[in-house]
Amino acid sequence: MKSNKIILGVFILLIGFIFTQCKKDEPEPQVVEKNIVPSRFKVDIPESISSENKQTKSTASDTLAGNDIYQHLRSFIFIGESAANIVQNIMVAIAVYEINKPMTTTFNGDKDGRPKNLVVIENSQFENTTYEFQLTIIDANSSTEADGGKAIQVFWNTNPIKGIAILKPYNIDRTSNTNIPNAMYRIDYNEDGSLGYDAHMFVTIAGIPLSTDIYAINTLKMFAGKKADIVDVYGNSNHPNAQFFTNETGFNWAFVASANQTGNVGIAEVGLPPSDLNSESRTDILETNSLYNVFYNHAHQAYPSADSTAIAPYLVNTQAPGYFNNYGFIQGGTAPSSNYTALESRIENLKPFNPSVISSLTLSFKE
Repeated sequence: MKSNKIILGVFILLIGFIFTQCKKDEPEPQVVEKNIVPSRFKVDIPESISSENKQTKSTASDTLAGNDIYQHLRSFIFIGESAANIVQNIMVAIAVYEINKPMTTTFNGDKDGRPKNLVVIENSQFENTTYEFQLTIIDANSSTEADGGKAIQVFWNTNPIKGIAILKPYNIDRTSNTNIPNAMYRIDYNEDGSLGYDAHMFVTIAGIPLSTDIYAINTLKMFAGKKADIVDVYGNSNHPNAQFFTNETGFNWAFVASANQTGNVGIAEVGLPPSDLNSESRTDILETNSLYNVFYNHAHQAYPSADSTAIAPYLVNTQAPGYFNNYGFIQGGTAPSSNYTALESRIENLKPFNPSVISSLTLSFKE
């Protein structure tokens, strides 16, 4: 999981960027009396299904088994949640520095020292929606490049809170992020109840350079929706180098999950469809390509003369769903207690995204 920790480190570096050394160059427009900045811009995901991977294998051997897949899932969800955390910090920074009105500002980046232009406007159109406010930050010295030097764009409405944030780390800090020149991520956050949740978000990450790590991730898209104490999560992460026993490479971690925030327990169902699978069918993604089926089929392909006893260690904890508590993965297939009953029925109504679409994700700013 070394590559995923590097990715997280890159994202977390951005938090230190926030709008220091501001210098207002333009005459100030009329001040908006109320704070225009949303107080929330993310859904908190319980630790049971979202956490850095600090667990070790449950057996002394190096045999790949189902618990490894479930444990890694928590890390991939955590990567998505960490991206949303950075957006939340940016929104807090906007409020702290009193960016509470339409304005134009120039400042030097805290990390790279390069001039950044910041513009806040009202009544912005984006993707067939009118937003009350749009904030754009541009790396001034690269404004003539193909991406216009755009570092951050945030669109939002205040009541109910609804918005989109798009970030490009390279243009935020060209000193620390030279190794990820094309990485971008986007958060779509909404509290209008349109999907039946008190709040929901979509997290999309694209353009991550691929390392040689077998589980290296290059794209991710996930949904998280909160209703009272329950948080539902579904999505896919793409892993072009991933292999399971054979030489076949390129798989999605496709997942549906649900967790109780108060009890900090959760469950998840994981499929391992090929990255190029072009299907929106829950059956194709999570059943035909279930964790158990992929491990069973690939293990038999890799070891055609092996009997069931030899294959059995690879199938440990591959049954669905996987059960989690605040310490992480517990077991697969059978619920540890009745605390999980309500969550089991919830994930049956969730499905991941089309794997082939996730594998070829791209992101862009508003022109």
